[in-house]
Amino acid sequence: MLKNSPIALSDLRAWNRLAVEATVGITHIVEDMHQAIARGPTAAGTARTSGLSGFVYRSARGVTRAVGGSIDAMFDAAIGDSTGTVSSNRREALRAALNGLVGDHLDATANPLGIAMSFRHADRTLELHRAALSEAIPHARRRVVVLVHGLCMGDRQWRRHGHDHGEALARDGGFTPVYLHYNSGLRIARNGRELADRLEALVREWPVALDELVLVGYSMGGLVIRSACHHADLADMAWRRRLRAIAFLGTPHAGTPLARNGHHLDAWLRASAWTAALARLTTVRSAGIVDLRHASILDDTDDEGRDACAASLPRGVRCYAIAGSLTRKPRRGKPIGDGLVPVASALGGDAARTRRLRLPRSRQWIAHGVGHLDLLDHPSVYARLRDWLA
Repeated sequence: MLKNSPIALSDLRAWNRLAVEATVGITHIVEDMHQAIARGPTAAGTARTSGLSGFVYRSARGVTRAVGGSIDAMFDAAIGDSTGTVSSNRREALRAALNGLVGDHLDATANPLGIAMSFRHADRTLELHRAALSEAIPHARRRVVVLVHGLCMGDRQWRRHGHDHGEALARDGGFTPVYLHYNSGLRIARNGRELADRLEALVREWPVALDELVLVGYSMGGLVIRSACHHADLADMAWRRRLRAIAFLGTPHAGTPLARNGHHLDAWLRASAWTAALARLTTVRSAGIVDLRHASILDDTDDEGRDACAASLPRGVRCYAIAGSLTRKPRRGKPIGDGLVPVASALGGDAARTRRLRLPRSRQWIAHGVGHLDLLDHPSVYARLRDWLA
């Protein structure tokens, strides 16, 4: 690690690799635009340039890869066999955001900045073995709440302005809080499958007899939970029989307009030969973000977001949903959402009426004057959670 620096050498090496890949990619985009202009807007395809121009572009990519490789080798020599990294809130937040944006690419290229799924407690990664859990959580309780964060976030970001829903539920409801940490840029279905497997191990190895399991999902985290429940039901996993309640905070059950707008921009750019190269920039968004277009929670979801459990909630489980609204008091007409997720989507419905989750009204609630991030720490939101769960 660098002396007196919060940045680990392994991080610098990972950022170097990402920078090389980004530079090469941008060079491809510029070359494609050059070729489109040279060939005219009616020409089809994206052939590479030739002659002096082609030589310049090939040289730029070659030099970038060579320099990047040399720097990477220097980091390898400096790091040696050491695998230590420095952990800080700022580093973890930056890494989580990067995973949300391009986490599938980090995973595909084995970039060290990619996040491997784990459970955490008190900022400590948990090993899913009984002895290790007993040591890490010496006062484990018979009630467990697992909190699943949203896109571009990590487990530490449940704490906001001094409040943490998990710690508060531990105080008021006798829960032991466990936090999921995962790469939010991967497919929701993939994260759901892995969460299901990890919950099975957590319940099996819990140090004391487990009476009650509760899940709390924020934003994308709620979709990951729904996907995990689906996979657990198919495999008849034991943890599903311990699951008593799920609370969704600002979860876009019918998708988000922001993710759909990115798809529309991509289609618009590809409609013209002049701008087709720029469409590559719109594809620099993770599979997780793409899944948010229609809240796709299964592998076999089609292009319109239709899947086998689009309108289902896990059976035998009390499910609750909280939507944020930027309006400070109830008013007639369609309520404004929290800035990212529409109220109808957060409460389990959509305009087409094809994906409604049919939550009882007594288990729906709108937090007025609350933005998307405010759902993490607003007193009224926690009070409602406490009343429902604790």
